[in-house]
Amino acid sequence: MESHFWQNWAGSATARPTRLAAPATVAELSDEITRAAAEGLHVKCVGAGHSFTPVAVTDGVQISLDNLTGIESVVPVEPSGALVTVLAGTRLNELNPALWDRGLAMTNLGDIDVQSIAGAISTGTHGTGARFGGLATQVRGLQIVLADGAVVTCSDEENAELYNAARLGLGALGVIASMTLLCEPAYAMRAVEAPARLSETMARIDEHAHGVDHFEFYWFPHTDRVLTKHNTRLPGDTPLTPVGKVRGFIDDELLSNTLFEGVNRVATRFPAAIPRINNVSSRALSAREFTDRSYSVFASPRRVKFREMEYAIPAEALPDTLREIDGWLEKSGIQVAFPVEVRFAAADDIWLSTANGRDTAYIAVHQYHRRDHSEYFDAVESIARAVDGRPHWGKLHSRTAADLRPTYAHFDEFRSVRDKYDPARVFDNAYLRQVLG
Repeated sequence: MESHFWQNWAGSATARPTRLAAPATVAELSDEITRAAAEGLHVKCVGAGHSFTPVAVTDGVQISLDNLTGIESVVPVEPSGALVTVLAGTRLNELNPALWDRGLAMTNLGDIDVQSIAGAISTGTHGTGARFGGLATQVRGLQIVLADGAVVTCSDEENAELYNAARLGLGALGVIASMTLLCEPAYAMRAVEAPARLSETMARIDEHAHGVDHFEFYWFPHTDRVLTKHNTRLPGDTPLTPVGKVRGFIDDELLSNTLFEGVNRVATRFPAAIPRINNVSSRALSAREFTDRSYSVFASPRRVKFREMEYAIPAEALPDTLREIDGWLEKSGIQVAFPVEVRFAAADDIWLSTANGRDTAYIAVHQYHRRDHSEYFDAVESIARAVDGRPHWGKLHSRTAADLRPTYAHFDEFRSVRDKYDPARVFDNAYLRQVLG
């Protein structure tokens, strides 16, 4: 049998599926899954390949949903907003402008927008904002193709057990064909980005996180320097003053991508220079303010290849956790050129959400793809685990079902739903065996 080579964006996961499929209708999707199951082949869906884990890897049938895209329906709901049904393969960078044209927007978004909507939701993409949940909290209904080819819908009122699991389902229960999202009226956002000191930022962290709609910051390791981002929601008809083309090119292309790639290549050859480089880099990103469509403010272009691990910790554990990471870096001699990203999310009730049951701070650590990340990531993982941290499902980690189970109150319920809907493990792969057993 012929095999096909696939790898994810970061190059951290590869696969040789037996067969590729790109159904253009839900009926074709059902047929592909039925055929694969009859042949004893596993099935995995792949979107943009932006997960760092091998969550989409298969040696069986790899299904692309790139032909299942677009908005199917928009139903207004009171007092405002709408229920929007979207085909699962729709990329976020296509969905957001289409929503805006209809006077609508997603409530929260992550910091990249190239993923498919189904992939982003299934792996727990979350964005930032202490009053806001991740993308999965916006889901109000799902259409899923099961292992026997059956096409089922689920929501709070219909097949609620399947819905509770599949809102963030890791592709373990079936293939999402479409989803219904609760969207709100389109809103603009004022962004205020400014350099600051880590010590000063942490001294007022509650004020920062709760005093603005969407707050995050980037800490430059080996320094006391951060770049803060305070984003405030404004009415959709607010006059827009986006970043100018020249400033946008300098900040987002030259400094954040082109020059940053060069910096990391130099740092790879001369790691001892990294603390000095980080001091210079943190000063190069100067303050700026702008107002733009919400989705344009949330997302940034990312063209420098890296590896990433992200841990969700109780929000109150953030100061001590960052101090522990800083202390480990100082003692270890490991030099890290990539900033550490810190974001926030409100508690939610989604079974496998990293913010389930608790207000959450996210700490994301990165390493340039040409450098070894293992010692750094292992250390951060150990520090985060000590405060009951939960790993992002789509980013690198070493956790297993045995040690994930205690941190998720509904872990066994999720596995029971999986046993019910995919007893033959048509949608299984090595990653799911690692994290679900």
